[in-house]
Amino acid sequence: MGHRRHALRTTAVGAVSAVLITGGTLGLAPTAGAAAGGVRFVDITGDGGTALKGNVVTPSDADGTRTYPLIVLPTSWGLPQVEYLAQARRLADSGYVVVAYNVRGFWQSGGEIEVAGPPDVADTSKVIDWALANTPADARRIGVAGVSYGAGISLLAAEHDKRIKAVAALSGWADLIDSIYSGRTEHAQATALLGGVGALTGRPSAELRGILGSFFSSDLSKEQEMIAWGRKRSPETYVDQLDKNGPAVFMANAWGDTIFPPNQYARFYEELTGPKRLELRPGDHATAELPGLFGVPNDVWTDTGRWFDHYLRGEDNGIDREQPVQLKARSAGGYEGYPDWKSVGATARKIELAGTTTIHTNVDSGADGGIIFLSSLLDQLARVPPTALVPLLPRRWAAVWQSPRSESAQRVRGTARLHTTLTPTAESGTLIAYLYDVGPLGLGKLVSSAPYTFHGRTPGEPFGVDLDLYSTAYDVPAGHRLALVLDTVDPLYIEHNPPGAQLTFSSPANDPSYVSVPLREQ
Repeated sequence: MGHRRHALRTTAVGAVSAVLITGGTLGLAPTAGAAAGGVRFVDITGDGGTALKGNVVTPSDADGTRTYPLIVLPTSWGLPQVEYLAQARRLADSGYVVVAYNVRGFWQSGGEIEVAGPPDVADTSKVIDWALANTPADARRIGVAGVSYGAGISLLAAEHDKRIKAVAALSGWADLIDSIYSGRTEHAQATALLGGVGALTGRPSAELRGILGSFFSSDLSKEQEMIAWGRKRSPETYVDQLDKNGPAVFMANAWGDTIFPPNQYARFYEELTGPKRLELRPGDHATAELPGLFGVPNDVWTDTGRWFDHYLRGEDNGIDREQPVQLKARSAGGYEGYPDWKSVGATARKIELAGTTTIHTNVDSGADGGIIFLSSLLDQLARVPPTALVPLLPRRWAAVWQSPRSESAQRVRGTARLHTTLTPTAESGTLIAYLYDVGPLGLGKLVSSAPYTFHGRTPGEPFGVDLDLYSTAYDVPAGHRLALVLDTVDPLYIEHNPPGAQLTFSSPANDPSYVSVPLREQ
């Protein structure tokens, strides 16, 4: 098992990371002539004297007689400071001073990678200080925005700096642990990618190297230390402070984000009490925002601009009067508006998981969540999610339940929830739940999934399992079935089933098992 995990990490880092880094830096290296086009490359002193490399773009009509709203852009994980150049120019043309900077530990910026730790948060405030002292920025109108790593830092900065009045967090995280360790299960491919990119483009701190070592070795003695490390870096931890500061918060993510699944964003959104907006679209991590980084107009960046225009420039563009939750389903169709997240799945359909089923572990049944980035990107561009021939899944390694065929289309919206009773033969184990849309020929298209790991259980003693699958928006055609599949191996995750272990799923009369599927009313 250890050799398989090592090979998985090497493949994910070597292939996917190289593609991301090449695509992220191609043609974007700063040149001597860049300043002539209105971009000024600068050195900014960050927290503790750390040198941060940045660039500044100002409006073309800036003449020293007026001030402009300020937008600060921390870079994504592993990408250089020119990542936002196309969007910075667009924002400057709209009347903003824009400062983008390379976060500490990456590329030419000093320091080590702190993974959105306190020094990173303090750096954002230092960049704001620098901008107020060196550009025609208005101290009363400050916004922060970022993609991925920059999104998480932006939310954390708004929680710690009262000067920030508006935030746009694109493809970020609210709960770092729930993102890469949901269900107590290590998200191996996602974390290997982050670790590999960090090592190739930056300088990981000793603390980060230790955390990654504990993560991939599945060292339970370090679990609480790892969780505490993640909590310190999670906007969820400081949500009360964000509500107290009251900035206008815009968040966007993708249904198939394999780095930061959408559940934790949706939960965080519900806790916010100030102006807020949540947008969810098809795709994987940052794939919806990526075209905008190359100057291609798209919905994410258009709405980001509208958000800042309203809350920093006072423009009456109507974004505050629109339904604050905007979803685009993974099938064809436009946006759907909702007043809040709990309204997304207005009704629920329960599928009973009757009977008693025992499966063997350590073998991939053929049901899995796909390949990081590639599978969700195919779903986004061609509506081809991961598939499985459900009738042919080997029942020795997969438990399968199917609903009757539905006479009408079912619009799955929100978070499906699994409840079952599990009896293991070992004290530790892992299961992965998959919800499929099954057509007449038995081909199942993945609707959602999620992992679950347990430790410290008494072999032979049953216990209840409650698991939220990743939130989604998927239309199941009329005449199709929904199927729940449970197995024990998925290349996306590290599994904890000892050799020869078995898992038994049952549905006691006093506590029946089911999967609850949220549906939009017709």
